[in-house]
Amino acid sequence: MKLILGSSSVFRQNQLKQFGIAFDCESPELDEDKIKHSGLSPYDISRELSLAKAKVILEKNPEAIVIGADQVLDFKGQIYSKPQTEEKAILQLLSLQGQTHQLITSYALISKDQVIVDSVVCNMTMKHLSLEQITKYVKHDQPLYSCGAYKLETLGIALFDSIDCPDHSAIIGLPLISLSKSLEKFGISLL
Repeated sequence: MKLILGSSSVFRQNQLKQFGIAFDCESPELDEDKIKHSGLSPYDISRELSLAKAKVILEKNPEAIVIGADQVLDFKGQIYSKPQTEEKAILQLLSLQGQTHQLITSYALISKDQVIVDSVVCNMTMKHLSLEQITKYVKHDQPLYSCGAYKLETLGIALFDSIDCPDHSAIIGLPLISLSKSLEKFGISLL
C-alpha cells in the first residue's frame, strides 16, 4: 500500500526519510484559518489540522496510507503562525525571549479503515535575548516559514535555555518515536 506524506515541508520529508521507507509527498489544500479560529484549544487545533490535512489527501488517494501533520505554538493561549517576514520573525522572538511556550506537534496516520492521531507537547524556554541577538539570528537562519520563527536543527538551538520534550524529533515537525509505533500498527515495519 502506498504511503503519502501530506506535507510540502522539506523538514518533515527529511525526517520521514530517516525510516528508510518509500513514500510520496502531496501538499494538502486546506483552509487552516477556519480551524484556527474555531474556538478550539491550541492542542486540539493542532490535532484537527493534522487530521484535516490527512483526510484531504486520502480523498484523492483512497487506497493509500496518509500522514498529515501540524505544529502549533501556544504562548499564553495565543497561537503564533509562521512569520513569513523578517520583521514578524523578530517581533515573535522578542515576545518569546525569556519566556516558556508550548510547541504542540500532532500527526494523523489514516487509511480508509484506520485512524491514529497523536500529539507531543514540548515546553520551550528561551534565553533572555537582545534585539541585536534576535536580529542576527533571523538574518542568519531565515526562519520565516518555521513555527515559532526558529529552527532548532540549525542555529536556533542557541536561543534556548531549556527544552522539556519527550521526543525531540517532534520539534522539527514529526514525532518520530510515536510515528514509528503507529506505522507498525498499519503494517509498515521499520526494522
